[in-house]
Amino acid sequence: MSPEPDPTRTADIARKTGETYVEISIRLDGNGVCDVDSGLGFLDHMLATLAKHSGFDLSLRANGDVVVDDHHTVEDCAIVLGRSFDRALGERHGIARFGSAYAPLDESLTRAVVDLSGRPWPEVLIDFDRVLIGTAATENIIHFFRSFAIEGRMALHIDLIRGDNDHHKAESAFKALALALGAAVSPQRSDMPSTKGSLR
Repeated sequence: MSPEPDPTRTADIARKTGETYVEISIRLDGNGVCDVDSGLGFLDHMLATLAKHSGFDLSLRANGDVVVDDHHTVEDCAIVLGRSFDRALGERHGIARFGSAYAPLDESLTRAVVDLSGRPWPEVLIDFDRVLIGTAATENIIHFFRSFAIEGRMALHIDLIRGDNDHHKAESAFKALALALGAAVSPQRSDMPSTKGSLR
């Protein structure tokens, strides 16, 4: 069932499985305030980057089976974040819908383009050299973006244009995504941004 429209553009969602417990609160019209604890330091750093540069207020608590590895925690944080984002958007009436941004971090440069169309489609092209950044697997950073796009019901294209340092590559990608999302959710019109009259 589609989430009900919420004029406050906020959402609170919790999800419990046999592998993780994740609870998230998001406010799209915020100030970039972030309070996160996923149990994975690098993921926390990336989520703080996402909140800061999108302007979303974000609170996240996760308790996952990190003694196994980081996969379930990263995946489930992305799933719940995407669902929270979708719910906070409501019917998506009056938003810009599209957003794009380039974000550099030193030698790294990433482009992110989003369409909050209601139709999920992730295309993420980032070449990492290392297996891990901190305790997060680089393959799971890509998985995070894909899972977030699917659950957030958006077309998401992230392309690393250049870069050498894997930390910089990941962070420039999160910054570009944040800037693109901030633009796409901005209330810039009075109608439904679709010729169909619906983004459902």
